[in-house]
Amino acid sequence: MPLLKTENLGITFGGLKALSDVHVEINEHELVGLIGPNGAGKTTFFNLITGVYTPTEGKIIFDGKLMNGKKNYQFNNIGIARTFQNIRLFKGLTVIENVKTAFHSSMKYSPFSGILKLPSYWKEEKLIHEKAIELLRVFSLENLINENASNLPYGQQRKLEIARALATNPKLLLLDEPAAGMNPSETSELMETIDIIRKRFNITILLIEHDMNLVMGICEKIFVLDYGMIIAKGVPEKIKSNPKVIAAYLGE
Repeated sequence: MPLLKTENLGITFGGLKALSDVHVEINEHELVGLIGPNGAGKTTFFNLITGVYTPTEGKIIFDGKLMNGKKNYQFNNIGIARTFQNIRLFKGLTVIENVKTAFHSSMKYSPFSGILKLPSYWKEEKLIHEKAIELLRVFSLENLINENASNLPYGQQRKLEIARALATNPKLLLLDEPAAGMNPSETSELMETIDIIRKRFNITILLIEHDMNLVMGICEKIFVLDYGMIIAKGVPEKIKSNPKVIAAYLGE
């Protein structure tokens, strides 16, 4: 059974079909790419499978459960986390505070314990602090825990956003253009990091990306969107030579 499956998925905005008849199947532990021209519907698809938008047609099935009509936080609670094309950190908070915010749904101490700072509160806070540092260590950010997030270079802000998403303990991690704004050296490092976190955290990853070197270099399967419809899917070698993809996206 696929971890994520969409059937005839579509959404219409004021008479305009942004997505139509989208069939996607992603299995556990796969690293999958979603590509297409600007305006093809890639981020709209992410918004549908995270509960930001409600589909006007079709189904979203995650981990065997029908997700149509669920709220955004319910998608997150069941195991879907995402990053954004435009980085959305809490820039007034430190690096470690940004990661700690993502643990809120798993905190077990009561509001009463938190207000009175009882031992159960301090025990859990210590555990969360340790987990946050462990996550930051994966991205080589452990020495910047007290740095304000807004002071980090762009590439490190990207890494911090991914670390915060991982703190929610997802089964599926959605990365929306993670290499945007990065130089070739940072992109190469990101490729290694994505592969490491998939193996270390045993999760499935779906990424939107325009950097074809990154997509073709790490993805096992690729879906191609154009004008809101899937025009091709398959392994990178197959996608590279697909005439529809070449015409619509990679250029003749």
